[in-house]
Amino acid sequence: MGARLTFLGIVAFWVTMNGLLWQVEYGARGGDTPVPAPLVWRKVLTAPDASSLSVYQKGDRVGYCEISTGVGQQMATFDEGKPPPEGFVAQPGYLLHVAGNVSLGDFTNRLKFDGRFRFDRSRRWQEFNLKITSRQAVVEVASLATNQAVHVKVSSEGVALWERELAFTDLRDPRALVPLLAGNVAGDFLGALEATGMLPESTPDIEWEARRTRVQLGGESVPIYRLETSILGRTLHVEVSTLGEIMRIELPGGFSARIDEWSKS
Repeated sequence: MGARLTFLGIVAFWVTMNGLLWQVEYGARGGDTPVPAPLVWRKVLTAPDASSLSVYQKGDRVGYCEISTGVGQQMATFDEGKPPPEGFVAQPGYLLHVAGNVSLGDFTNRLKFDGRFRFDRSRRWQEFNLKITSRQAVVEVASLATNQAVHVKVSSEGVALWERELAFTDLRDPRALVPLLAGNVAGDFLGALEATGMLPESTPDIEWEARRTRVQLGGESVPIYRLETSILGRTLHVEVSTLGEIMRIELPGGFSARIDEWSKS
């Protein structure tokens, strides 16, 4: 009798635990469960594999984008037959690398972009460098958090055409930023923006919401994280695999970037 009761207890425990796991995975609201946004961003910054995305504008493919992390780049240098060194993920800070190219509307010259973003262990950004290249010009944007400023440079064939140092305080005030960028035409430009209601009083703080949900991908229902925020009244979505790979990005203006498997689902 004692053995039977023990066996029944084990079975009941197993059924209960699997029921709870099923409820978490497939339960109420179709598995749509709020999660802390920092948890999802940490997964993105420590993703072992690069995210290779096709870029679309209103349904037409216009380029590609690859997003990789410092963790993934380190793993690529290790011997596949041996485990990575213990604690290599815990190295100071994080690195996010974004590269690719796009063709925009009637602008026939493709724009190449390459950006590197560094974060500390608390995922606060420390440094970024972005370079956008076309046949006519090269735009370089760089910033160090310690300097509290952004350096912008436009050059052509190695000759600087335009260069500015913008303080973070200017970036938070569009009305102060436009004269710095537009020079003598700033007055007319400001008036036009104010007339359309496109110029905000200040740059809003970006707050992310995150949920764990499920989507149909390649004929299967798979769990993902969905990040969402609003910038100047426009919604931005980022969908991330449970391993941190970015699977889809939805941007304002009809732009999106997604893995090829998403297009086949």
